[in-house]
Amino acid sequence: MPEPDVLVIGDANPDLVLTGDVVPQFGQAEKLVDSADLVLGGSAAIVACGLARLGVATALAAVVGDDLFGAFVRDVLAAAGVDTRWTVVDSGTPTAVSVVLSAGDRAILTYPGTVGATGPSVVDIDLLTRVRHVHSASVFLQPLLAPHLSDFLGRARASGATTSVDTNWDPSAGWTGAAPLLEVADVLLPNRAELLALTRSSDVDAAASHVVGLGCRVALKNGAEGGILWEGPVKTTVAAPDFDVVDTTGAGDSFDAGFISAMVEGLSGPLCLERAVLCGTLSTRSVGGTSAQATREELIAAARWRPAP
Repeated sequence: MPEPDVLVIGDANPDLVLTGDVVPQFGQAEKLVDSADLVLGGSAAIVACGLARLGVATALAAVVGDDLFGAFVRDVLAAAGVDTRWTVVDSGTPTAVSVVLSAGDRAILTYPGTVGATGPSVVDIDLLTRVRHVHSASVFLQPLLAPHLSDFLGRARASGATTSVDTNWDPSAGWTGAAPLLEVADVLLPNRAELLALTRSSDVDAAASHVVGLGCRVALKNGAEGGILWEGPVKTTVAAPDFDVVDTTGAGDSFDAGFISAMVEGLSGPLCLERAVLCGTLSTRSVGGTSAQATREELIAAARWRPAP
């Protein structure tokens, strides 16, 4: 495979996505749901697939188990064109897995497995100095790796790479320890709830201003409304196109992939945001995070972005 342009660091696991009336009823009651799909999950894995689908040479640094779920993850990543030479197989820990209850809104139940056991050895220090961009995902799901991520992103920046972070949700509700990482990130890619929780704020503009004060732009995933970008004092809003949504699983990760791919091409912040919103929207055409991710040809056809002059 070609030398990767982007290194994504984080989580990789299967998602079992259930749709319909998915609210459990305890007391040994059995309910029927509309569909059940086993798809690739993990924010980092979905971002890596989205980048590969857009034609960006992408490597994934993650850990899976030597089991059926791990083999599934590696097969899907390889089929998507992701470079898995840095995806480690741990024979002693089961692969992480999530059950996604999808009914417009979503609830997620996760067994952390290999994701929770991922440590700093998963990252090739030499590779950090060779890629053009490094993205860190699901920081709070990887307590052994998280304390080292600011050093990794700092090394990449010192070698000329750009960097990005999507912390994703913190299951512990602590939301601590992210500040050093944001100080070496070029852009934070949160949703509204994550941004407010990270900054302990009740106002999204104040929250974004706090992050910008650390030297990091904020590209907010604003759901059906589209996206918002804060760059210093400048705020840019991009509306989402009208679309019939099938499943929102992984849409935020496809947003990340769109933004990062545009960054690698050197596009301006507003154009990065336009592409991110379109990629996030198109990914909702099918169940799961990767089956309907945007291609470069679809972006051209949609005329929602233009190459750098």
